[in-house]
Amino acid sequence: MAEREVLHIRGRVLAGPEDVHDELWVVGGRITYTRPAAAPDVTVDGWVLPGLVDAHCHIGLDAHGAVDRDTTEKQALTEREAGMLLARDAGTPGDTRWVDTRDDLPRIIRAGRHIARTRRYIRNYAHEIEPGDLAAYARQEARRGDGWVKLVGDWIDRDAGDLAACWPRDALAEAIAAAHQEGARVTAHCFAEDSLADLVTAGIDCIEHATGLTDATIPLFAEHGVAIVPTLVNIATFPQIAAAGAAKYPRWAHHLQRLHARRHDTVRNAYDAGIAVFAGTDAGGGLPHGLIADEVAELVRAGLPVTAALSAATWGARRWLGREGLTEGASADLVVYEADPREDVAVLRAPRRVVLRGAVVA
Repeated sequence: MAEREVLHIRGRVLAGPEDVHDELWVVGGRITYTRPAAAPDVTVDGWVLPGLVDAHCHIGLDAHGAVDRDTTEKQALTEREAGMLLARDAGTPGDTRWVDTRDDLPRIIRAGRHIARTRRYIRNYAHEIEPGDLAAYARQEARRGDGWVKLVGDWIDRDAGDLAACWPRDALAEAIAAAHQEGARVTAHCFAEDSLADLVTAGIDCIEHATGLTDATIPLFAEHGVAIVPTLVNIATFPQIAAAGAAKYPRWAHHLQRLHARRHDTVRNAYDAGIAVFAGTDAGGGLPHGLIADEVAELVRAGLPVTAALSAATWGARRWLGREGLTEGASADLVVYEADPREDVAVLRAPRRVVLRGAVVA
């Protein structure tokens, strides 16, 4: 569909959970709620949401590190077919800037490369450094990214045989301040409990996974306005991961199993305390792409209201990331469904039409 064509979408346009319109038009790749003089070239009926957001997605990465362009393109197209049109890339060692030149691929908000402690993360993923260099690397990745920096807050300590925090608080505070000076927000991978308080009091903006939240740290997150991206479809794999390493690291394996067992309670308690929760899948490492509908369903299973779970991947997520939704003059990035996703989020698994930059692409 050429950008000059006019698209007419009729049905129910969900510009917000309660902000519903009967129709919109796409003219010159932009949304308008004013009927244009030209007759539409294409008319689509259905329930409309802003393009879905995966707030923790690694386009350009697989289990072994950065991937080539062909693989990156396949990953991006898989996400597009699932209706995911905006990704916050939570760390990759490769350069995916070329994706921005393609009008047919989802938009990416990059966090640069992961920053991890030496020998404390997945091989070929991160800058592996010591605490004295953390601030310099945070500043570097803030300049390379699109307003985000990604730290590895905890990982297995092989000597201790369990998950353990990676950084002292003073190094975290200096690094987060450096990233903030560059205009970037900071997030951190955290599975366990003992890294969270230091990260929050050091000024972190978001925590990925956040399985280690407890009654002691949930109020701290709420007080400081720290968001979480639970990646529940990824946490679902903890039992298999634990089983694979149980013989060598039994404490670590048992810890993962406990975190997994209470994952839904953890997310629900965080939401009930007023912590902002956003949808992310962690696709691109050990998980396939195209799972954002499954993550929204997991948030509902955890106890979030349906509109809150939808917002975590649509209206709220776009506001959090500073991107437009279904507003007048916005880029026409939207998904059309057969039925009302507020009644059953399962409809997210089967988009009827996907519109990206004003073109019907799926």
